[in-house]
Amino acid sequence: MPDTISVSQLTRQIKASLNNRFPSVWIEGEISGITRPSSGHVYLTLKDPHAQINGIIWASDAEAIDFELEQGMKVVCRGGVDVYPQRGVYQIIIRRIMPKGIGSLQLAFKQLHAKLAGEGLFAPEHKQDLPRLPKHIAVVTSPTSAAVRDFLQVLLRRWPDIRVTIAPCKVQGPGASQEIAAAIGYCQKFKTPPDVIVVTRGGGSIEDLWAFNEEVVVRAIHASTIPVISGVGHEIDVTLADLAADARALTPSEAAERAVPDVADVHRYLRQCSQRITNAVRAKFLSAQNELNFLASRPVIKQPLESLRQAAMELDFLEKTIHRTADYQISRHQLELASLADRLNSISPLQVLARGYSLTSDTAGNLVTDCKSIAIGDTIQTQIAGGEITSQVKTIQPKK
Repeated sequence: MPDTISVSQLTRQIKASLNNRFPSVWIEGEISGITRPSSGHVYLTLKDPHAQINGIIWASDAEAIDFELEQGMKVVCRGGVDVYPQRGVYQIIIRRIMPKGIGSLQLAFKQLHAKLAGEGLFAPEHKQDLPRLPKHIAVVTSPTSAAVRDFLQVLLRRWPDIRVTIAPCKVQGPGASQEIAAAIGYCQKFKTPPDVIVVTRGGGSIEDLWAFNEEVVVRAIHASTIPVISGVGHEIDVTLADLAADARALTPSEAAERAVPDVADVHRYLRQCSQRITNAVRAKFLSAQNELNFLASRPVIKQPLESLRQAAMELDFLEKTIHRTADYQISRHQLELASLADRLNSISPLQVLARGYSLTSDTAGNLVTDCKSIAIGDTIQTQIAGGEITSQVKTIQPKK
């Protein structure tokens, strides 16, 4: 019978051979079938059009990955080839992984930007207005950095009478993002809260500035009830903290310029306002003076008695005119009245009586115009020009 070895022995020999032959190898491929169990390890498959290999990233290495691994992503990996004895399959233990064609930090930036933008953390409607004349500013930065010295130099030159509180924190390296976020939160709890918060540091590489691209910092800025100015890096640097802040400055010095006005500009503005007020008051005064001079030149002001005399003469004239008109009207109406009286007398019954005629009426005052309206024995009254006669009817002779 030939010499034999067990499956385990063969597997161990293969494992040792692969470990010795491929202790560290760079490999590129497309991610497929990625899983993340609760252990924190990452299991995936790397493939190309002709082959595939299983891969594993231990939890300790997975925590250091800056970007999100996604299905179909093309990556470049470094690791060692190993054998999984229980299944008799070979795999690569990935120690380092990066996206192909783009840096891991750039990809992480792009992925987190898309995520937070989708939640509205960079939306303009969430931006707060900066105070025009702040009295108290909190600065979240490293207290020993050149950035804080530049910031304070520009700030105090522009607006000397201001209170500044430094909220110290790390601005790069492990734990920096947590310290920055904590400092922003701490500023919200001041007994006298600042009017504005400035988050700043000087320039550096993308790795140096990476703390300001961390999600915890972006969310702390977005949640701040106090307006935040972000002045991180140099002009060419753009961080997610810049996009989330209420205002972005290109440098720490510009952050100081955004935070406070220039006292010289304010003094100049106040002088301009004072001059405008002076000019407006002077124009109003001259207008009032001209109007007063015009009124003073009027005769009623210059010679008040003369005006009274003129008014008295006018009144006398009007009085004479009224009297003359009244006399004329009275005379005219008297003539008209006399004419009417003559006409009335000419048709008056009394004039008829004066010519010898009379009027006879019964005791009720009704005129007797017909013999049929009285009877023998009735009392009648006859009115003549000289008076009235009462008589009794003795006989009645109707006209034939």
